[in-house]
Amino acid sequence: MEYYNPYSGQTFFGFFVQLAYRFWAFLRGDFGFDNLASDEVQILVLVGVAVSSALLGSFLVLRKMTMLANALSHTILLGIVLAYVLTTWGGDSIAESHYSPINIKAMLAASLLMGIVTTFLTEVLTKNVGLQEDASIGIVFTSLFALGVILVTVLTRSAHIGTEVVMGNVDALQLADCKLVFTILGINLALFFLFFKEFKITTFDSGLSKALGISPVFFNYLLMMQVSATAIGAFRAVGVLMVLAFITGPALTARLLTNDLKKMLLLAAGIGIGVSIVGVALSRHLLSVRGLALSTGGVVVCVIVLVFAAAFLYHTLRHRVRSPSPQGKLPEEL
Repeated sequence: MEYYNPYSGQTFFGFFVQLAYRFWAFLRGDFGFDNLASDEVQILVLVGVAVSSALLGSFLVLRKMTMLANALSHTILLGIVLAYVLTTWGGDSIAESHYSPINIKAMLAASLLMGIVTTFLTEVLTKNVGLQEDASIGIVFTSLFALGVILVTVLTRSAHIGTEVVMGNVDALQLADCKLVFTILGINLALFFLFFKEFKITTFDSGLSKALGISPVFFNYLLMMQVSATAIGAFRAVGVLMVLAFITGPALTARLLTNDLKKMLLLAAGIGIGVSIVGVALSRHLLSVRGLALSTGGVVVCVIVLVFAAAFLYHTLRHRVRSPSPQGKLPEEL
């Protein structure tokens, strides 16, 4: 019997009405997690990814390490492909790997390793070779990403892993995907709760952190490993490339609206949750009203960009209103 999706045919606002009704019914115990609709599973996974990404992105933005996160989102493709091939290679031909299950644990381990390798190679080129950091990042991530693309083409030609890892597929998410996403979210929350002071000091004053015996290098590596794990949790939904929008977009938006770290973390997480729900609702609306079957992950990323643009416009206008006109003032008054 074909499963009925209660959100089929819903418009944008109708989606939220149905979501509120379903949420109340869930709280009353009318149905459980096993009866969640596909749209609700999408929301849960995207919200988990968005909150993890927003927390990490806030520290990455403040540390000016978003380029390294960008590199990492590309280079872990190599680790994912290697883990996939090594754990599914067993048939008479590589084409048979198309039907093999994805070993998430192996991919997670490989991606954590690639996070360490990417960070290490970048530091070596910057500190030992003398290259600028952006040049080092460019060389490392283009080289490793190119190798990953070659391996995807050669070794997994008959599998969907290439498309799913790069682009994701929100519509194919299942309830089991929530387990990995929220496990990673729980680990990230625990690490930030336990080491909040250390993350804060190493972010704003590396000199003081060294004097206090807190290693900035260690927490840089820890942050990169968290990014790797979060990217793995996100690749089924949005791929390892679009996850960068989840990492940077809400954090940059929150940074425009507040200068307080704790408020920035909460605001970035809230923005991530909001854009995830709105993105799923908008994707359903476009399918129901316009007949456009668009990538839900892509729609969410577009919403992130629009929210950032609105925040940037608000920030710019507020700054102009508060800043007095410099006309007629002497240089020492400016």
